[in-house]
Amino acid sequence: MDIDHEEEIKAKLIKCEDVENPDQHFKKLREIGDQLIQNFRFDNLNNFVNALANKKRLIIINVLKEKDRCVCELEAALDESQPSISHHLKILENAGLIKGWKKGKFTHYDIVKEKISSYLDLLNQELA
Repeated sequence: MDIDHEEEIKAKLIKCEDVENPDQHFKKLREIGDQLIQNFRFDNLNNFVNALANKKRLIIINVLKEKDRCVCELEAALDESQPSISHHLKILENAGLIKGWKKGKFTHYDIVKEKISSYLDLLNQELA
């Protein structure tokens, strides 16, 4: 952080009711921020929430909760093209939220309940 920005923030901190020493308070806040930035668990949470940050992907997860499905079933459920469905499936699979496998001529997908549960637990631990 450049010195001008730091001074600008400290000037704002002076106006906070419970801040007696803006330099000390700023230093403490930077330490908290640095610790959180280095927390790898936030990287995992970021991947999780980014994977779910799309209505189509949320629908796919909900459709797969019932049972595993092939891509053509997901096309019908979402009224989307195969390339669009595949794009969303790839994002969900990269996040570890679903898994795919060949079943005859088709690739089927299912949710990875343990992974979703662990992400939800982590989200609850970090934000609750």
